[in-house]
Amino acid sequence: MLHLLSLFLPTVIPSWRFFKTVAPSPRIEFRLISADKTSEWREDRPRPAQIGFGQVLRRMLWNPHWNEQLYLVSCSERLIEAPGQHSVDEINRRVARLLRPGPERLQFRLVFLSREGAQVVKQVEYESTPVPLTKLQATR
Repeated sequence: MLHLLSLFLPTVIPSWRFFKTVAPSPRIEFRLISADKTSEWREDRPRPAQIGFGQVLRRMLWNPHWNEQLYLVSCSERLIEAPGQHSVDEINRRVARLLRPGPERLQFRLVFLSREGAQVVKQVEYESTPVPLTKLQATR
């Protein structure tokens, strides 16, 4: 009986040892580049400062935007560990999908935030090559 209980308990009470490492997730920032100007870096899909209780309950059952955000984090982590074109294409395509069509080029970068004393330090780990927005939005 004790052996059966020892097999059952880990399924009810999850362990943090499930993860190989616990580290900060990269954040995606993007900018648009046109012939005459370059915009400032902006965070892709910034989190809201606060959400209501009803929204929290609804998000527990249905939250496709957060699922896509988790997918982008996964692509970002893969891009840092083992750079590949698939991750670059997925991030470019999903960031471009939320932007209005235009003649600009899209560029993204992956940044890590860390705390050093009282300051938050931003470290850029990856910066993509600019890609025409029209090319990305044509593959929607």
